[in-house]
Amino acid sequence: MTVEAAKAVGAAETAGTVESAKPVLVIGGTGKTGRRVAELLTARGLPVRVGSRSATPPFVWDDPATWDAALDGVGAVYVAYYPDLGMPGAAEAVGEFAHFAVGKGARRLVLLSSRGEEGARITERALQDSGADWTILRASWFFQNFSEAFFLDPVLSGELVLPTGDATEPFVDTRDIAEVAVAALTDARHAGRVHELGGPRLLSFHDVAAELSRATGREIRFTPVTDEEYRAYLAEHDQPAELADLLALVADGHNAHLVDGVREVLGRAPRDFADFAREEAATGVWAV
Repeated sequence: MTVEAAKAVGAAETAGTVESAKPVLVIGGTGKTGRRVAELLTARGLPVRVGSRSATPPFVWDDPATWDAALDGVGAVYVAYYPDLGMPGAAEAVGEFAHFAVGKGARRLVLLSSRGEEGARITERALQDSGADWTILRASWFFQNFSEAFFLDPVLSGELVLPTGDATEPFVDTRDIAEVAVAALTDARHAGRVHELGGPRLLSFHDVAAELSRATGREIRFTPVTDEEYRAYLAEHDQPAELADLLALVADGHNAHLVDGVREVLGRAPRDFADFAREEAATGVWAV
């Protein structure tokens, strides 16, 4: 490599690197994606501030009085909104926060969004209109929903009761999402981009049940039900009714196509559900 070429590469790397001396605020830093984002940033020696109710200082979405201290001195923010970007009030909260963050000097905002959800698009635009250097991560349904969230108990019981029929989804590993998020938080070349994130193949819940059965060595069934039956099931099992609305986005099939965001950002294929299932089964999380 010539001296001129080396200088050009160095200049490009410098231009693409987000300032690392300032902390990164990871909202939802104890959740499925945020926890992994915080761990990866810390492993790279970057300062991290966890944004959650239990953190010091605390961060609470519905209490803007907590935002100032959480953002103090922060250079970039990973934004994960709970419970969902498509929920009433989400666009207003995220938009207000984004404007406040930019005013505090945290211009680099990376938003976790979802694929195929029109309500989420409204919230994305609210963040984009803040003047931030934004990146949007539109993610498919997580692998970890079966090991860390609302599908864990059904897997343990041996039956997934869901209103999705034969619809397919390119489920994605939250570790892949976290790696893409860290790239977006630390490399300014991702500013102004939308990354669509999914796994390497389309899976129905029949397929998921079969993979979980192979990994655990016991039968895990998928039982399709109607939307009305599922809402009754949620009420009976003290689960949030909003889950039925989210699953409707899977059932209608409009996300049933592969996307290349993981490979485009990380230069490798996304993790496969079968590998995830074997790894998780080995931890004992599905042992009964």
